[in-house]
Amino acid sequence: MTARPPLSALLRQVPVVAVLRARHAREYAPVVEALLAGGVRSVELTLSTAGVFEELPGLRERFSGDAEIGVGTVTTREEAERALDAGADYLVTPTTVLDVVAAAVERAVPVFPGGLTPTELHAGWRAGATAVKLFPASAVGPGYLAQLRGPFPDLRVVPSGGVGVDDAAAWIAAGALAVSLGGPLLGDAFSGGDPAALTARARRLCGSVAEALAARGPA
Repeated sequence: MTARPPLSALLRQVPVVAVLRARHAREYAPVVEALLAGGVRSVELTLSTAGVFEELPGLRERFSGDAEIGVGTVTTREEAERALDAGADYLVTPTTVLDVVAAAVERAVPVFPGGLTPTELHAGWRAGATAVKLFPASAVGPGYLAQLRGPFPDLRVVPSGGVGVDDAAAWIAAGALAVSLGGPLLGDAFSGGDPAALTARARRLCGSVAEALAARGPA
């Protein structure tokens, strides 16, 4: 198997991914700025938003060195290749699409395929994923990770889907590699919400995750 793409230094430092969805990707820049001010360094631009491929190069240039910007909701190899060609720092899928994993692994770009069942999650991991995305995480809860670690002790998991600002720490305590949040973190950021409120939520989230990591100790 080709070498597994490693986790980025930024996500190791702050194991939080903000998942962005808006009407158009041109709305993303001020929201990314507010997230950065609160300590979030990893941002996922979902393909359910228009204009991601066109706006991604400019966003990467604008936030170079401060944030890593990945592309999510990738469901085909064609989408994966377009995202990689546009400079995506990582790829995320909602389901286990092995062609997408292969495209990222071939270019040594981190990839996080989604799955819910042990079969799906193990398939993504075995294909060379950097980590697997447990989705929708709220359907099972943090205790699910303990069960997975029985047969798959080396599996690295990022819960996503229904993870809240106040329960992210529980996922980290249960062994999650990182946490991924969309609506519970973004709130009304794309409908006229106060950027300072978003920054405050991001700061609170990053603080609670850091505390959970410290309490958990070395993996």
